[in-house]
Amino acid sequence: MTASTALYINGLSVRFGGFAAITDLTLEIRYGETRALIGPNGAGKTTLMDVITGKTRPVAGEVFLDRTLDLAALSEADIARGGVGRKFQKPSVFEALPVVQNLELAVRRGLGWSDMVRSRLSLAQRQRIDEVTTTIGLQDQRQRLAGELSHGQKQWLEIGMLLVADPKVLLLDEPVAGMTEAETERTVELIASLRSPQRAIVVVEHDMEFVEHVADLVSVLHEGRLLGEGSMQAVRANPKVIQVYLGR
Repeated sequence: MTASTALYINGLSVRFGGFAAITDLTLEIRYGETRALIGPNGAGKTTLMDVITGKTRPVAGEVFLDRTLDLAALSEADIARGGVGRKFQKPSVFEALPVVQNLELAVRRGLGWSDMVRSRLSLAQRQRIDEVTTTIGLQDQRQRLAGELSHGQKQWLEIGMLLVADPKVLLLDEPVAGMTEAETERTVELIASLRSPQRAIVVVEHDMEFVEHVADLVSVLHEGRLLGEGSMQAVRANPKVIQVYLGR
């Protein structure tokens, strides 16, 4: 492991009863990098995200943040506080509240409900919300109800709800699923704008054109194992990857 390692996954195995979801998987994801995880359904991509965020416990192996924080030993809440943010495929926003209130609640995440509603935001928190609103392109939609946003805008809002906490690792599960072509192009631009030497971005996606635009490195999973890894160009030329995934 090096000083620039964000996530270090070593010898990871996950089983559900007699089913091996992940087997002896080793990956190293670095700060400043956008990593794509691709592969057929059932390859273990979502399970890996579940392990990183503490939703699923491995039967063997290691998962470390910053080389020191053992994610396999922490709760989901502690992992989130440690700097790991995850966006699920289906947008999860408060549709009855305006955009800005969604972001305000996200800033207060971790408090009890009454404290979330009543506590006052600091100047720094308000400035961060303003920055994020601009980053996700919703500065003109601040007072609009989240339920009135387009599908793509809801996806960007949910990314914004993670960004207010300035996560070290950002996990994005199929961020462009169901988007229009224009929304997909805007999401490419958004992810590019989130690159930082202090952040690693991990994307699970089936849209190979999108992956080619955003990913520095692509890891291909198949039946819970690492099938291939490299640039999108190298992965496209890998005979094993073509056989089990891209050739379908």
